[in-house]
Amino acid sequence: MSDLAQQKCEACRPSSQPVSQPEMEQFKAQIPEWDVIEVDGVKQLSRTYRFPNFVSALAFTNRVGDIAEAEGHHPALLTEWGKVTVTWWTHAISGLHKMT
Repeated sequence: MSDLAQQKCEACRPSSQPVSQPEMEQFKAQIPEWDVIEVDGVKQLSRTYRFPNFVSALAFTNRVGDIAEAEGHHPALLTEWGKVTVTWWTHAISGLHKMT
């Protein structure tokens, strides 16, 4: 299995297969800070980052937004005082997709 940190986001089609449970367990070992959650039957990756104040949290949100726009893969970002929750999934397949 390749290193997730070396991969790039790749658009998938509605016919693309979501990550299998065994694949998810292998990938999860590479991103232990992230949680796999399920919202309305859709598996998603979620992580909350903590900051000392709202200004720092907002600056982080903007940096993530810039990277997401460059990659063409946009997370849900919840910015609050002292924290940002980032949630990722592939909308085209309503779940998590294996990068190639």
